[in-house]
Amino acid sequence: MKLQILAASAALVFAFAGAAEAHGPTRQKTSRTIEINAAPDKVWTIVGNFQDASWIPVVEKTEGQGGNDKDATRTLTLKDGATVKETITKYDAEKKSLAYRITEVDVKVLPVTNYSSNITVTGEGDKSTVVWNGAFYRGYPNNDPPAELSDAAAIKAVDGLYEASLKSLKDKAEKGQ
Repeated sequence: MKLQILAASAALVFAFAGAAEAHGPTRQKTSRTIEINAAPDKVWTIVGNFQDASWIPVVEKTEGQGGNDKDATRTLTLKDGATVKETITKYDAEKKSLAYRITEVDVKVLPVTNYSSNITVTGEGDKSTVVWNGAFYRGYPNNDPPAELSDAAAIKAVDGLYEASLKSLKDKAEKGQ
C-alpha cells in the first residue's frame, strides 16, 4: 500500500513538472522613465494627443478617428511602410494618463502579441517625469520560439522603441527653452 502511494505521488510530481514546462509564453512587462526639463502640461500636449504620434521616431504618419475618447483609433504608418493599429482603452487628461492597446501589427515589425501600454506624465514647475509601461506576449505563441520572436526579442524591441521615443519626446518638449 505504501509503495502504491509513493508511486502515485511520484507520478503526480512528474505530471505537474511536464505541465509546467509546456504552458507556453508568459506575459512580459517593461517600463521606461525619463526626466524632461519642461512643464507637465507642455509634455502632455505632445503625448496626450493620441491622433499625433509624430514624437515617435519610427512613425511617418498618423491617421485616426475619435480624438482622445475611449475606443478612439489610430493607424501609424511607419517610415518603412509598415502599419500599426491602436485603440485607446483609457484616457484621463486631468491625471495626464493614456492607456492603449495594439489591435493589429505584424510580428516582423514588432515581435509581440496582446500588447497593452500606458503613458503617464507627472511633475511640477518646469520638470516632468514620463513613465511608459507595457505588457505583452512574445510574437510566437508556442513553445520553442525562433530567436526573433522570443521573450528576449520582444522585450528588446519594446524597450528600444520606448527609449528612442522618450528621447525624441524630451528633445521636442525641451526645444526652445
